[in-house]
Amino acid sequence: MSEFFGADSEVGRLRTVLVHRPGAELRRVTPQQTCGMLLPAPPWAERAQVEHDALTGALRARGVEVLYLTELLQDALEYAPGRQQAIATAISDPRLGEELRGQLKEYLGGLCPEELGQVLIMGLARDEFSGGSGAVFGLLGAWDYVVDPLPNLVFMRDTCVWIGDSVAVTNPPGRRREAELVAIATGYHPMFAGAKRLYEPAYEELAGGDVLLLAPGVVAIGIGAHTSPAGMERLARRVFDSAFAHTVLAVLPDPTAADCLDTRCTMVGADTVLMRPSVAYSLVARTITQRGVGLRLSHPRPFLEAAAQAMGLDRLRVIETGLGPGRAGPARPGSLGGPAGQWDDGGNILALGPGTVVSYERNTLTNERLEAIGIEVIRVPGGELVGSRGGPRSVCCPVSREPAQMPEPRAGRLPTVSVPGPRRAASEAEFAA
Repeated sequence: MSEFFGADSEVGRLRTVLVHRPGAELRRVTPQQTCGMLLPAPPWAERAQVEHDALTGALRARGVEVLYLTELLQDALEYAPGRQQAIATAISDPRLGEELRGQLKEYLGGLCPEELGQVLIMGLARDEFSGGSGAVFGLLGAWDYVVDPLPNLVFMRDTCVWIGDSVAVTNPPGRRREAELVAIATGYHPMFAGAKRLYEPAYEELAGGDVLLLAPGVVAIGIGAHTSPAGMERLARRVFDSAFAHTVLAVLPDPTAADCLDTRCTMVGADTVLMRPSVAYSLVARTITQRGVGLRLSHPRPFLEAAAQAMGLDRLRVIETGLGPGRAGPARPGSLGGPAGQWDDGGNILALGPGTVVSYERNTLTNERLEAIGIEVIRVPGGELVGSRGGPRSVCCPVSREPAQMPEPRAGRLPTVSVPGPRRAASEAEFAA
């Protein structure tokens, strides 16, 4: 891997991350103008910034370099190709119409890189655009947007994943503009000169949260509401062609969940995963390997079994998140889809290296279980930053990790064991016996 960027796992020592500090785009969201926001209710922007600063402060305290998308984007917009691509992305909205599109193109072309970057992220309301005229413009309400804000940009992992020494800029459903900005920042900033590209926003639907680097050479890709089978196939072919992976696990859709794979399963160690109890033993995968110019697809198998075999391990140790569907606490006000809390994001932690993770402070039971097996848990606030939509992993894209140190494979295949909550104590004792 490059000295400056690349990752071969989820657990190698973290050196550099890419983030977006939430800003004015959150203040532009109202119940009437949600702008596709993933959170169930408009967040308190100032508090979200404080929580994001606490997270990045914790990362820096452990020697992690923090890169900000806004700064990288502004630098990339100094270059004519990056600037042209950014403006083309902003004016591609079919709702604009021909006349307003031309007016917007001229306006954006007159902005300096800092101003242009700001508009691309925070949006442009009708009453802020003095150069607008014509039928489409006249039919807009005072606070309709000519350029929509991007309130979901904080979820940086959804649009950007480093796999080996290459970057995959993904295409989460309905979030093409976010991905295009990431593509511009990583494509035109001198820091990433020479970086190879595995995926583009113009390709099929694919969310970075559905991509897990289980081990060097092993990638899991979840299929479901955010990632299409075609997107999974394209990325699988690209990682095989890049010689990074020898195995890809296609994790089949979970009919009970509409979220990304990383909220159901996260690596906390080279042979340890953190998983929701509701899916830990029901998740199913199909193993994909390369055969000539084609792909070979196995029969469905339990995810944990398929993952351990692909990783060359006897088994994976499973730590269950704190609450399952039957034990969840009261619903968060304004939340969607039933009870929220650590059941929703308790597994979406960020590994800083062997034996150290960052987790939200409210995930008390999950954090206690991690500490019980000797993992250091760095607690940070996050209730306003992402609500119940994710954890620290979802807002950080690792750009650089040290190579993972994997355990030596042992002979035989043993059943996967878990470190569950009290409700499984008896079965765990039976297993030990």
